[in-house]
Amino acid sequence: MPGNLTMDELRAAVDAGTIDTVLTCIIDMQGRLMGKRFHARHFVDSGWKETHGCNYLLATDIEMTTVQGYKATSWAAGYGDYTHKPDLSTLRRIPWLPGTAMVTCDVLDHHGHEVPHSPRAVLKRQVARARAMGFDPMMATELEFFLFEGGYNALRDSGYRDLVGLSRYNIDYSILGTTKEEGVMRAIRNGLFGAGIPVENSKGEAEAGQEEINVRYSDALNTADMHAIVKNGVKEIAHQHGLAATFMAKYATDRAGSSSHIHQSLFRDGSNAFHDPDAPHGMSATMRAYLAGLLAHATEMTVFLAPYVNSYKRFCVGMFAPTRIVWSTDNRTAGYRVCGADTKAVRVECRVGGADLNPYLALAAQLAAGLDGVERGLPLQPEASGDVYQSDDAPRIPGTLRNAAAALHDSPFLRAALGDDVVDHYTRAALWEIEEQDRIVTDWEVMRGFERA
Repeated sequence: MPGNLTMDELRAAVDAGTIDTVLTCIIDMQGRLMGKRFHARHFVDSGWKETHGCNYLLATDIEMTTVQGYKATSWAAGYGDYTHKPDLSTLRRIPWLPGTAMVTCDVLDHHGHEVPHSPRAVLKRQVARARAMGFDPMMATELEFFLFEGGYNALRDSGYRDLVGLSRYNIDYSILGTTKEEGVMRAIRNGLFGAGIPVENSKGEAEAGQEEINVRYSDALNTADMHAIVKNGVKEIAHQHGLAATFMAKYATDRAGSSSHIHQSLFRDGSNAFHDPDAPHGMSATMRAYLAGLLAHATEMTVFLAPYVNSYKRFCVGMFAPTRIVWSTDNRTAGYRVCGADTKAVRVECRVGGADLNPYLALAAQLAAGLDGVERGLPLQPEASGDVYQSDDAPRIPGTLRNAAAALHDSPFLRAALGDDVVDHYTRAALWEIEEQDRIVTDWEVMRGFERA
């Protein structure tokens, strides 16, 4: 990819004056890029070895509130530093920011060990587990988002009222409709491609103002790295065009939500281990056991696919978000869809996650569940068919963050797979979101009860 850089190439670009800034980025609990802007000369001279940042970056909420109740850090512990260790294999240009390169960093403690609840570390452990079993996990994420007229500051100052989508009507697959948005969408596609992200395509999605962008599948860690950069890049490029993008799971009651579908398969010796041409739907025994693991643990890993109170507003009938924990072949009403049946590209698509998920945690949870199914040879339940929304006997996806958090906390499987500290850390994050919801008086409550209560 044209945007990827080696250290030698970065040094040459710095010497030539074409790169003067290097972003060193860790991934926070919300899946966002956090870090520093280095003068490129200092970075290539010595900054590439390591830098540091406050450990509260892995213990805050979405508004950067210093949330208490975490074992890893607190006011009592003094909020010390973690080491940010650049992974030089992730060096890349950021074309939409003049003279800028970026590197993704791992988060280490004072002993040089990866911080267990660091999202990148959580995923790396599951990738290592898969490789120990002889598999290379390959994944891809589809991202949906909304584009609005007016910049972020103007919309925030207005209280996000009277939002005007960039498109005025549903332009799902519409060439005419998306032509009117090419000014920003072309910049997004080309900007990301120039940053080493193998963008395949973009399209209009099934709601006014909604877009989708698709990136070629890759190994699980690279997919998560690219996902985080795509979200950040879309927002920055939209801002440069006087627009605002949101990846909220559900921004309005009467609008469809935005998803992040996760495609996944296991490769062995360069070939798709999910494919067996002689099996029904081309699904190998490995794939069937993997999918059985996903279904068996779907409830307890929901927090990693739907991390906020708002995330659960997306799970409603008739808007293409799933409500049931079942699998089906090429059926968009199911929580887990088998795509590419009877071909070498056969794979599982998890349709549960919203665009607000943290890709590292979501991919790690999916891998952990699927690998458990393979390890234990779990049998796959019968395929669902038809309108799964009407399958009253099928288990439901948790309807609230409160229920999902309880399932995460009480999961022996996830405690064994991810570790007690990781489960407790992200349970605390979910409980804080619930505590804030319980505390805040909403516009809906005032409108409903001001006069009539």
